[in-house]
Amino acid sequence: MMGTKSKSQLFLQGAVDSSPLILAAIPFGLIFGALAITTGLSAWATLGMSLFVFAGASQFIAVSLLASAAALPVILLTVFVVNLRHMLYAASLMPQVANLPQRLRLPMAFWLTDETFAVVSNQVARKEDTSGLHWYFLGSALAMYTVWATCTVIGIVMGQQIPDIASWGLDVAMLVGFIGIVVPNLKFRADWACAATAMFSTLITYNWPNQSGLLFSSFLAISVAVLLDRRVKISMEQNHG
Repeated sequence: MMGTKSKSQLFLQGAVDSSPLILAAIPFGLIFGALAITTGLSAWATLGMSLFVFAGASQFIAVSLLASAAALPVILLTVFVVNLRHMLYAASLMPQVANLPQRLRLPMAFWLTDETFAVVSNQVARKEDTSGLHWYFLGSALAMYTVWATCTVIGIVMGQQIPDIASWGLDVAMLVGFIGIVVPNLKFRADWACAATAMFSTLITYNWPNQSGLLFSSFLAISVAVLLDRRVKISMEQNHG
């Protein structure tokens, strides 16, 4: 139980529990650094994105859109939509951090990633004593942050030294990592409908310009999930009525 462990033990446990997902993110960090350099972004700007944005999928999309000379509003809108999931993550964890001081919740919000949310939400789901959950969270988040920044630097160097490294397909590891995060959490019909809709819509709209297919698929999948979830709740209320 968390309540019987020290702060350092919880911190280390968070890092260790996140290690499989962090390992999957390493190739993605390398390919981001290399791709950003090959598309004309400076080394400092590339590293700055990893240090001050710290949102892997959004960073990748932003660099891809910059390379295609997309308009700034398109880039901002796409990144915003992709990052909306973090608002859901934060809302889900709010009951566990509501009593923490603001000075601690702010950096936790910045460091909240898919990987950290996955391991932390699994801990919450076990319904154990979560009084030290923030130390577990910080262990996971800082491990991911450190590895991501380090991989960006290595990717920058590799992008400068190795031609066409972006075409090696290293980013497939991140896709595997996302699948590992998402699939175990598909528990209800609305969850599966959302995932299936997103998958098929993305395949159909893959070649749409400026990542517009991604935006469309995101909105469509979320809409399907919300509507189906609402129908289930209405049906349950009627049955109990």
